[in-house]
Amino acid sequence: MPGEPKFSVYALEVPALSPSTFVSIADLRRAAQRRLPQIVFDYIDGGAEDEWTLEANCRAFREVMLRPRSAVQVAAATDLSVTVLGTRLALPFLLAPIGSSRMFYPRAEVAAAREAGKAGTTYILSTLSGCRLEDVRSGSSGPLWYQLYLAGGRDAALAAIERARRTSYSALVVTIDTPVAGLRERDVRNGTRELLGSNLWKRLPLLMKFLAKPAWLTGFLSDGGLMNFPNVVLPDGRAMPYADVGAALEASTVSWSDFAWIRNAWQGPIVVKGVHTADDARAAVDHGAAAVVVSNHGGRQLDSVAPTLRVLPEVVAAVGNATEVLMDGGIRRGSDIVKAVSLGARAVLVGRAYAYGVAAAGGPGVARAIEILRSDLVRTLKLLGCPSIGALNPSFVDVPREWRT
Repeated sequence: MPGEPKFSVYALEVPALSPSTFVSIADLRRAAQRRLPQIVFDYIDGGAEDEWTLEANCRAFREVMLRPRSAVQVAAATDLSVTVLGTRLALPFLLAPIGSSRMFYPRAEVAAAREAGKAGTTYILSTLSGCRLEDVRSGSSGPLWYQLYLAGGRDAALAAIERARRTSYSALVVTIDTPVAGLRERDVRNGTRELLGSNLWKRLPLLMKFLAKPAWLTGFLSDGGLMNFPNVVLPDGRAMPYADVGAALEASTVSWSDFAWIRNAWQGPIVVKGVHTADDARAAVDHGAAAVVVSNHGGRQLDSVAPTLRVLPEVVAAVGNATEVLMDGGIRRGSDIVKAVSLGARAVLVGRAYAYGVAAAGGPGVARAIEILRSDLVRTLKLLGCPSIGALNPSFVDVPREWRT
């Protein structure tokens, strides 16, 4: 592609990681923190305002207890497969859309999609990706979904939808919880606005911090430096610059009325992401959703909302068999996935779990995050006395009493 930096995804990566290198997602998080400048790490790690919802997403999983069946003979091969939107996946988790991933590691979206395909699961590409959706498609052997913001306006969205349709993305994920960007205070304190501004003196302290992370900086500069968003083509033919993100989101709020033209343009399954109440779940079904994602944007938008695991049963009860229910938020272990599926999720989306992996070590880091979750799942199911993901049901978990009221 003209103008695209010549850079191998694996040029700066470590050799294939041994299983003992990272034992948990928390290990990958620490490795990412060591490798990245603080401003980039906090973009991945942080949430909105006081980060209460960010914390609550994780804490909710600790409040749900597992109920094992003992003295049960479980087959050696544990079936982790699920069917999502008619596609059989080898794992009950998909890789969630994460904007600006190319800031974490060179060509990060291509690397993550490649590893998802190898593992037999789906990668979801964000509109706010630094890689062209065509390049991500050609780099992966697995199913891909395209996550849609209306950034750049309706014409830009229609152009991206058509590109995704032509390149065999199999579902469109419409995110409905971003009328404005949440106040992510870590980003403000770290000087993100100054970094994107034109005042050199204000940018200088940040540039010095980048110099303290030479491995990251070498990769970042070799990959072209500060990226734009090639999947958002503005009326003048330019890709949307990185600095325009906040304003673009505020100017492109999606409403239920938009689903008519989106459905007409896409002509395929639509997933509604950002559902947090029974009413919105039913509205999504009414507007043609093939699946909904119970999501609070990883605690990055509105703070002080309930954790997604607690909201999940309400949404499942509201839609019944009318649509598939997925969820995200706070998933760091395979046992978290087991709890979500037991409470009615068809599958889950993982975000930070693999983002820490790609930030720590590129493609091998993503592969290790996937393997950690896969191994956790197998072990948890065997210890539960449950033969497969498909056999899970609410009897395998015990939720707090106050959740039942």
